[in-house]
Amino acid sequence: MKKLIFLMVCGVVVLSSCTQKPKTNEKTNNVIMEKTNEFVSFKLSANLDVLTEKEKEMLPILFQAADIMEEIFWMEAYGDKNELFSKYTDEYLVKFLKINYGPWERLNNNEPFISGFGAKPAGANFYPADMDKEEFEAWDNPGKTSLYTLVKRGEDGKLMAVPYHKAFESQVKKAAGLLKKAAGLAEDEGLKNYLLKRAEALLTDDYYESDIAWLDMKTNTIDFIVGPIENYEDQLFGYKAAHESFILIKDKEWSKKLEKYGAILPKLQEMLPCEPVYKNETPGSDADMNVYNAIYYAGDCNAGSKTIAINLPNDEKVREVKGSRKLQLKNSMQAKFDKILVPISKLLIEESQQKHVKFDAFFENTMFHEVAHGLGLGKTVDKTSTVREALKDAYTSIEEGKADILGLWCVYQLNEMGEFTDKDIMDNFVTFMAGIFRSVRFGAASAHGKANMIRFYYFQETGAFTRNPETGRYSVNFEKMKEAMFNLAEMILKMQGDGDYEAASKLIKEKGYIQEELQKDLDRISFEGIPRDIVFEQGPKVLGL
Repeated sequence: MKKLIFLMVCGVVVLSSCTQKPKTNEKTNNVIMEKTNEFVSFKLSANLDVLTEKEKEMLPILFQAADIMEEIFWMEAYGDKNELFSKYTDEYLVKFLKINYGPWERLNNNEPFISGFGAKPAGANFYPADMDKEEFEAWDNPGKTSLYTLVKRGEDGKLMAVPYHKAFESQVKKAAGLLKKAAGLAEDEGLKNYLLKRAEALLTDDYYESDIAWLDMKTNTIDFIVGPIENYEDQLFGYKAAHESFILIKDKEWSKKLEKYGAILPKLQEMLPCEPVYKNETPGSDADMNVYNAIYYAGDCNAGSKTIAINLPNDEKVREVKGSRKLQLKNSMQAKFDKILVPISKLLIEESQQKHVKFDAFFENTMFHEVAHGLGLGKTVDKTSTVREALKDAYTSIEEGKADILGLWCVYQLNEMGEFTDKDIMDNFVTFMAGIFRSVRFGAASAHGKANMIRFYYFQETGAFTRNPETGRYSVNFEKMKEAMFNLAEMILKMQGDGDYEAASKLIKEKGYIQEELQKDLDRISFEGIPRDIVFEQGPKVLGL
């Protein structure tokens, strides 16, 4: 097999190898084909008739900018993708490499699926491959924990922090130019202002003003998310943001249904099921909720499991001043519900409760998951750090767990407040339970996967559900799930507010893995051929551009 060596490209460690052709065999090819086929294809499309001629003219420019984010993310996640694809030509292997952005299976704990590759570096390519946590902790550099720096070694072998706009200089200059070009076509003033400010942010790594501008957009039909956003890819410390992009078309009819919920956020914060000290921040109420059809995913958001809802920006300072926007990606959400959640429910949920698995409940649970990201505390109770900084590599799993359980709590609480009509909250509880089986399949390498494992075992221990050993089907106990929902929400809010890294790490270690009985049920899902996730047919050609 090929001997792996390390090279430096643009300050990024990349995996390379000698020129000997990789060996493959029929058994390996069959396994990869089966794994690739676990992802069901879905065409990303939308009604472009809602766009003006200039907006249609803008789309190809946005696609180009998004593709640059794709290019940068490959460098962050793996290295030189061209070098990788020059060695492997099997149709299914190439598809699987693209789904995973490298030779490590994201929905299987990042296990390598090509012989010759070792474990995926926890810090991906954000840090030198030979750097350990102790060296990083001992390094005195104010930029080392920045979301927007690469850590690499200088010629003297010492660590150095390189700003993204320097490490990826040629790419971000080109992307900024494209955003300015798109701004020249923008008829919506909010979109124009955002594109111009985002272009400047890519060149400086200062995203505050562009985040504010993005929040100020109210009347745009096209939405464009671009830049280094989430920090899931950095599983060493959770510090570094990875590049991604979404191109979205607003569904104004569905969006109108959600208008009233943004103003309720401060009230929900006051009602959180925890002591006052853990909810003594006021979330911005100038945020809004909208529904979109996605037409393009690029970079981090397209890696492994696909995002179906968005809550941004992540900057705690922006959220404190302006709040956040919650974007529901209806077409992607519908695809996962129809192709994955419903078949899982028919297999694992007690027949008498299957009637409660509904798209509206799935939509609400997902939507209020994003709302819940804005609840609780952004800074620890003692104000010495942000929750993100305090919980380090445990933050993403705990934060996703908070959003999941508080999202369900939000639906329950709003129903109690009379904000819903003709609501059977059991629909949300059972759909939520079925959703655990969908998301837990993302594996322990995924923050969402770990969050679902923790919740599954917490629910199991508290009797929130029971499993019939003869049929292998699960049923929800309404009162016990309600109690578990309140208690788990309180525990996580306190953990975050205290910045309790030890408690967070212990919870993940004890419950953030798949035990034998659950694995058998997941194997049943796989045996039935139920897709693990979706993969997109997308781009200008799909839209007829």
